[in-house]
Amino acid sequence: METTVLVTGGSGLVGNGIRLALENINGSLKRNNEKWIFLSSKDVNLTDSNATRAYFERMRPTYVIHLAAKVGGLFANMSDNLEFFRQNMHINDNVLSSSHAVGVKKVISCLSTCIFPDRTTYPIDETMVHNGPPHDSNYGYSYAKRMIDVMNRGYSETFGVLYTSIIPTNVFGPFDNFDINQGHVLPGLIHKAYLAKKNGEPLTVWGSGKPLRQFIYSVDLGHLIIWALREYNDSSPIILSVPESDEISIRQAAEAVAKAMDCPKLVVSFSNFLLIHYSFVSQHVSSVNLFILTLLT
Repeated sequence: METTVLVTGGSGLVGNGIRLALENINGSLKRNNEKWIFLSSKDVNLTDSNATRAYFERMRPTYVIHLAAKVGGLFANMSDNLEFFRQNMHINDNVLSSSHAVGVKKVISCLSTCIFPDRTTYPIDETMVHNGPPHDSNYGYSYAKRMIDVMNRGYSETFGVLYTSIIPTNVFGPFDNFDINQGHVLPGLIHKAYLAKKNGEPLTVWGSGKPLRQFIYSVDLGHLIIWALREYNDSSPIILSVPESDEISIRQAAEAVAKAMDCPKLVVSFSNFLLIHYSFVSQHVSSVNLFILTLLT
């Protein structure tokens, strides 16, 4: 009997990571009776409940890997937290309710590390998701992602179904978003390094360069998500990450990007500047560091 695996957000970074993982190792990860569908936003508007339900009823998926989301960079989130919350809540509710309506056996949804409390202790683990508010900059997106965990618990307790979630660390790889304002750390650095080398200008990265980050290649994450589909059978979220020993600083990441892009010389310098945050009632001025990578061509 053929089983159908539906991947929402299938044309994005993680969706393509799963697709490439299935194609690796001579396609050995893909089972003979499986049909994989990689759904993109061009196929159906998942914020539309009727369109989502109609699509699920037509495809009748056996399993769902839910990656679709309204995403954006720091400034996009800061300027419209409400819309990020509303659209992602619509998407998540439509996907999970449609999955239940057509009898999907298992749903794995993708969360984000930004869901963890802004003020927390380290190392973090899955039990700490709801221990405090997320960072103010993208609270709309973060709370919508947190609510997937709440809905998973509700569906599992009420209907006895297996709806669960994964929390990947920072992902990079083919088909990433390299927009400087909308992309994440590594693709943003790659684009900035490209422009800096092309124009003979400094590569500038905000911050001190000291914060540590964990990164995972999208195809490696694809392998782990396929494992979770096959083997992980708990409704509680699971973190998919590299070991803590593999953490690197933003400075190291920037230097690695510069080296990989064959920048002939790299000079690192630090300076201070004032970052002004505007609100409707007040203006907060704080001193932060500016981490500057200067490419000499």
